[in-house]
Amino acid sequence: MENLGEKLFELRKSKNLTQDDVAEKLNVTRQTVSKWETNQSTPDFDKIVPLCDLYGITPNELLSVGNGESTNANQEETDMNEAKNHLFTRGKDDKLDYENMTASQIKQKSAKVVSTSVFIYIAAVAFLMISIPVQRMNPIIASSVFLLLIGWATARIIKHYMSIPKIEKTEEEKKQDRVAKQINEIINCICVAIYFIISFVTMAWHVTWVIFIIMGCIDEIVKLVFMLKEGEKNEE
Repeated sequence: MENLGEKLFELRKSKNLTQDDVAEKLNVTRQTVSKWETNQSTPDFDKIVPLCDLYGITPNELLSVGNGESTNANQEETDMNEAKNHLFTRGKDDKLDYENMTASQIKQKSAKVVSTSVFIYIAAVAFLMISIPVQRMNPIIASSVFLLLIGWATARIIKHYMSIPKIEKTEEEKKQDRVAKQINEIINCICVAIYFIISFVTMAWHVTWVIFIIMGCIDEIVKLVFMLKEGEKNEE
């Protein structure tokens, strides 16, 4: 009995397409196509029609997996419902399955992770600046909370970018990455210079190190701006 993965595999072979070809046409990764064909995962709802258009079949033909024998109308409806339940019912692990995301969805996720992490950085610095001199909080407790917030925000960014599958970037995306990198390098040099100037003038070395946190926030904001800019281009 042919299952959905086998059907997708046969349809792709019949069109003389590679997994890379299908991934490019559907704006997904090659790993995602491979998982579909090996029944490790199933296509998202918004990929059904593009898949059918690509292979020249109807959604009913794609979802009607079985031995191909004729059945009555009630049996066909039952089989269709079971196929839909299999196809569209997703487990908890799929919520963070980056390999099933499109390139656009990954960029949106990146923008969300970076923006919220930058907010956490800013909140951590504000907390440290207010808690000790204004609220008279114990410095050890305040510093511990500050470090926990910074660690949390950093861990979110690291986990996100380590989870993203490798996607070949376009020349335009590579160009934007180079521009963003150059801008961040300039900002970093300026922040380091400001750090030493302020530190030597005020001798407040125990406070001026916060400039490096601010520098990190600015770097992430620059990345966020370029990601949002690329997202707007994709929508156009």
